[in-house]
Amino acid sequence: MKMKARETALRLKRFELDERARKVTDLEQMIREFENIATDLDRQIHAEEDRTGVKDAKHFAYSTFAKSAALRRDNLRASIAELRLKHEAAQQDFEAAKQQLERAASDQPREVTRPRRRHERPTGLALR
Repeated sequence: MKMKARETALRLKRFELDERARKVTDLEQMIREFENIATDLDRQIHAEEDRTGVKDAKHFAYSTFAKSAALRRDNLRASIAELRLKHEAAQQDFEAAKQQLERAASDQPREVTRPRRRHERPTGLALR
């Protein structure tokens, strides 16, 4: 019975580890996507500035498209910074779960003895 409980506990720890690994991977993917979008917005902003000839965002004739793209890019960069903090915390959670699983898996299973029932007698003893 205890072996089954131990196996269940290990299975649960593996599941938790897999979930934390997925979270780390998802955060990495989101960061990459946001970085790609921000890079694309940078390219669009520079193209718009080249097209209009106005590169100073404070100039009255600066493109409204470039302004809005720059605002979106800046918001993405702020989101990336927050995601990096979450990624770091998720990575630490993953490492902690990995260590817990390794500790639990390395514990040698203890020999399980079940209590004897009344009708069972130890072997080798004579019946009276």
